[in-house]
Amino acid sequence: MSAGAGPDRTVRAGRRSVEIRRPDKVLFPGGRGTRAYTKGDLAEYHRAVAPFLLPHVRGRPLMLDRRPDGLDGPAFMQKNTPGHYPEWITRVEVGKEGGTVTHTVCDDTATLLYLVDQASITLHRWLSRADLGPPRSRSREDDADPVDRPDRLIFDLDPSGEGRDAFETVREAARLLGELLDELRLPSALMTTGSRGLHVIVPLDRRQGFDEVRAFARDVADTLADAHPDRLTTAARKKDRGDRLYLDVQRNAYAQTAVAPWTVRALPGAPVAAPVSWEQLDDPELHAGRWTVADAVEHARTDPWHGLPRRGRALGPARRRLDALRG
Repeated sequence: MSAGAGPDRTVRAGRRSVEIRRPDKVLFPGGRGTRAYTKGDLAEYHRAVAPFLLPHVRGRPLMLDRRPDGLDGPAFMQKNTPGHYPEWITRVEVGKEGGTVTHTVCDDTATLLYLVDQASITLHRWLSRADLGPPRSRSREDDADPVDRPDRLIFDLDPSGEGRDAFETVREAARLLGELLDELRLPSALMTTGSRGLHVIVPLDRRQGFDEVRAFARDVADTLADAHPDRLTTAARKKDRGDRLYLDVQRNAYAQTAVAPWTVRALPGAPVAAPVSWEQLDDPELHAGRWTVADAVEHARTDPWHGLPRRGRALGPARRRLDALRG
């Protein structure tokens, strides 16, 4: 496709038609072994990947990485939903310190395509699902509010360096973490981030709040780092990590986000955050940006998370096993 404005394109999505303006606008310039992608290319990708992506974002507040002029232009992270968004797009008002924020929620393909038209490259999702009833303030003492109770726990395995050698440290850390989670009898799933490392994701049953979940994740990470102090660390400051891999659990907090499965990253070549099976961890061709807009849909059709239980696990039994391991 060319970089010119070109005619607008109308895309059918269920009962709605969504206009993609300037579909020939280049958002991902090519070069250095990567191909260029236009807004139209992204619309086609999201329409095809929607059946696989939407289950991971429905009902969740989103933070959007928007690049109106593509990768070479300014970027901004959008939390509040602009007033010009169509009424049919779901919104959720959630509490923050001193007020509320009205986040966009992507519940259907039409919304997904509208966000593409707005040059929303990456969808960052909350780790909890929102109550889409009457708005609630964070200041209210309401422990039953679903948005306060995550159904995902995430370990972000972040290498200290770049390239294939650095990713080998990620691969090794994922194996060690997977073995520990198995010992705690917690099912887990792997996902490439499309950037540098891997996410290890544990589905939860929403019985615990963010503080309890993050404390558990921190103790798991500390246990692993204590067992392998020369290779792993939980040090938040880069200067304290050396060449060790960082086990990051900071996303497990209220209002923090993580990239959604099958979302595109704002990096050259349009890499995708892609679920993988534990067996694929041994694939020598695996790396953080292994799949892109060009081939991610084909990979999605293999259902790499087919063995993951649909229902999340309670942390209580796992906490008791972890405390026993830690003495």
